[in-house]
Amino acid sequence: MTTATTDLAASRFALARQVADAVLFEGYVLYPYRASAAKNRMRWQFGVLVPPAWGPDHGEPSCQRTELVMEPRGGAEVAVELRFLHACRRTVEEARADGTFADVAALHLPDRVLVPWDEGTEERVEMSIPVAELEAGEVCLPFTRPAREETEPVPGTDGRTVGRLVRRTERVDGVVRLRADPLDLPYRALKLTAVVENTGDWTPPPEGAGREAALARSLVAAHLLLGLSAGSFLSMTDPPEWARAVVGSCTNRHTWPVLAGEDGRADVVLSSPIILEDHPRIAPESAGAMYDATEIDEILALRTAALTEEEKREARGTDARAAAVVDLADTMPPEIMERLHGAVRALREITEPGAQPVQGRDGPGLPGEEALFRPDTPWWDPEHTDPAAPHGDRVLVGGTPVGPGSRVVLRPGLRRTDAQDLFLQGRTALVEAVLRDVDGGVHLAVTVDGDPGADIRRAQGRFLYFQPDELAPLEEA
Repeated sequence: MTTATTDLAASRFALARQVADAVLFEGYVLYPYRASAAKNRMRWQFGVLVPPAWGPDHGEPSCQRTELVMEPRGGAEVAVELRFLHACRRTVEEARADGTFADVAALHLPDRVLVPWDEGTEERVEMSIPVAELEAGEVCLPFTRPAREETEPVPGTDGRTVGRLVRRTERVDGVVRLRADPLDLPYRALKLTAVVENTGDWTPPPEGAGREAALARSLVAAHLLLGLSAGSFLSMTDPPEWARAVVGSCTNRHTWPVLAGEDGRADVVLSSPIILEDHPRIAPESAGAMYDATEIDEILALRTAALTEEEKREARGTDARAAAVVDLADTMPPEIMERLHGAVRALREITEPGAQPVQGRDGPGLPGEEALFRPDTPWWDPEHTDPAAPHGDRVLVGGTPVGPGSRVVLRPGLRRTDAQDLFLQGRTALVEAVLRDVDGGVHLAVTVDGDPGADIRRAQGRFLYFQPDELAPLEEA
């Protein structure tokens, strides 16, 4: 076992690390980016692994567990990178005339207002282990991040020290445990188990301790990057048919593994405390980190630019990352702001007699997708008065034309469905209409066979809607 990832693994992790960075700092500091904001007083909700003695009474875990299936080849190695934030308590002290320093609630400077705040320092734990070693038994890598204290002088406009920042961190202890178990499958496949655990021995005092004390000794936003030097991992959301049962038996607690890195590759996995889809990406239009994935960059940038100068001074003094967001919003060129206003990613190449092919940003349709039809007249042309109206033409599904009156079997897609749709799996239905949205997407309106309310739905025009790859045509009489 080596305690550093290989250069090859590091290069494979590069693309996945962009998304991992967003996971690491999700919610780190929220708009309006000031420590005084109510929503910045209860921080770090994702991937927090607390000391074992504190967690049971407060409902927060001290470990997370990842299980997934891999198909290694030859003498493959698994590269592992644990990443988390180590909370750092920052206090503000003002210089006195006698040369001493005293704690203050705020230190006012011309360009910012410094206030007490909990910063986060990125930590990494890395190792690379041969798969054969993992098959032989569990491999453990304990790690420690010691307590420390640092001071940073704060100069005034004349260069003299007007105060200082004192940063204190508590000791954090943990362990990464890995093993690989063979599976009873027609192909060589192993179940990889990776456990990240906070093993700190800190015990809360008899009078109890708040979450802030526990956070100082926690692994915050903990997540794993896993890389396979030869072979591939299986998708947990869309596994091959022969592996669905074993994938379904995998247990993932407080984390979820997805394929990461380049599209079409399956040798890197990101196990994240935030549920993602396979091959997640940072939007190319994004000009920088905003630390709030529940918002839209355009809205955040506009709101941040609209803060008063006093609010910006406090944001800049809250955290260096908050200061960078303020500076980004203040200096964003108009052409970059325009890019944030919207992007179309779902256009696919079309094939219809007399129609011109449309090439989207993402290229032609993905393997297995059927060609979609779009009318000659674009949706924004006045002659095309109702772009979402039903059309009489049909859609090819598996080589069979499907349209109004066709009977189909429903197969809701796991990646874009809800729990209710899953009850319709395998049910037969009647296609009532073929509709298109303004982006050229095709939707088939159906009524389910045996539905006692079908006539009412039909009279009211209230149908269930599926995409072409979510159904299969039935043999028609």
